[in-house]
Amino acid sequence: MVLMKNYVLAFLCFSTLLSCSEKKDEDWLLKNPAIKRDFDSIQYTGTLTALIDNNSISYFLYRGQGKGFDYELLQRFAKANNLQLKLKLISGVENGIRMLNAGEGDILAFPLTITPERKDWVSFTEPLFESHQVLVQRSNDLDSVSNIVSQLKDLNLKSVHVLKRSSFVTRLEQIEKKLNIDIQIIQDSANAATESLIQQVAEGKIDYTITDEIIGRVNKVYYPELDVSVPISDAEQIAWAVRKNSPMLLKELNSWMNKTKKESTFMVIYNRYFNSPRTAYKRGTSQYATINGNRLSLYDEIIKNAANKIGWDWRLLAAIVFEESKFINKQESWAGARGLMQLMPATAQRFGASNPDDPAQNIMAGARFLKSLEKQWEKSVADSTTRMKLVFASYNVGLSHLIDARKLAIHFKENPNDWKIIEKYLLLKSEPKYYKNPVVLAGYCKCEEPIRYAQRVLDRYEEYKAHL
Repeated sequence: MVLMKNYVLAFLCFSTLLSCSEKKDEDWLLKNPAIKRDFDSIQYTGTLTALIDNNSISYFLYRGQGKGFDYELLQRFAKANNLQLKLKLISGVENGIRMLNAGEGDILAFPLTITPERKDWVSFTEPLFESHQVLVQRSNDLDSVSNIVSQLKDLNLKSVHVLKRSSFVTRLEQIEKKLNIDIQIIQDSANAATESLIQQVAEGKIDYTITDEIIGRVNKVYYPELDVSVPISDAEQIAWAVRKNSPMLLKELNSWMNKTKKESTFMVIYNRYFNSPRTAYKRGTSQYATINGNRLSLYDEIIKNAANKIGWDWRLLAAIVFEESKFINKQESWAGARGLMQLMPATAQRFGASNPDDPAQNIMAGARFLKSLEKQWEKSVADSTTRMKLVFASYNVGLSHLIDARKLAIHFKENPNDWKIIEKYLLLKSEPKYYKNPVVLAGYCKCEEPIRYAQRVLDRYEEYKAHL
């Protein structure tokens, strides 16, 4: 009882912002934004940074590719505004609010319940959907039938684990007061994840937790022994959040959301993650999903071995393999490129792959090819990021077109080692004035794809680093 009352006191201090033992936590949470960065600044830099959780709803990798309800919507918003999307994986709403107000992200893309207390700290977007809170318990294997909760009064003297300072705490306190019962509310750390508590219930480590009904339904697919049928609250609105001093970003998000929610695509995405139990089970139980394992593909060990031999991070090499074949072996392009790294026959033979359909030979030959391109660009390009973009683009379209672009830059008295300048002349190589210039040897090129390819590889590499 004393422990529970201490938790109640802590929450009251938080919600009313009283100066007491929680003052230190209030300072840590940053009620007021520490920076000013609104939509105009985001557009200027061209990068939108989202704080997001690795769970079966919001965002995860499945066979090397990003998935998730919040992730797919973020991608669409970024694309609609010509922004590069950067993700930061975090756990816990409390930690997310701190990082948002500290300027470490622009959007908190969690399935957040809109509460009066949270409105003191962040601005919520228009609701994405509605849900309600449910009790998570095991439907069998409890110590006794008396532990099964079928109505709220049965929570009396029960220990319920919930996220620290979450809306679940508030709701349980309301139930205590209304029904005059004593619930042992055990608040987990600020960095805990709702799904980790659900898993602990399924494994019998704890008896009860609270979650949103949509998350409960999805997790019941993974853990059939769970019961999520007991409602704890009425319908609540679920949204994203931005800093309170980002009104322009909030306006853009709301405008985009209101338009998107009227389109059929929104419900397709919603149903994909909330109403497709077979698909959810397949993803959630796969060793190639980051919500369940730490593998990208069947070929991870081969990729690691090849990357080690050329001195690369295996996740970078894996990002290229995904871009080339999505980890599907024995692929053949219209041009005759084969295997996981899509090598042309001459290239495969040159770098040691007598059988390009053999995964180990193909990946090792592709790695050697990439290393040769890296050595080529090391001779003239000092900046590592520009150099690696040149490597990726060369792998995609051929070395000669990149050489031509740099020659054009020199010819027109611009910096041949600036990637933006190189991009410029790659794009101009589709115009006669440029591809017929005497310095150009490879001729015409519709070179949008190698530019996009290089950026996709780097973006995917950052995703892989965040998860693995």
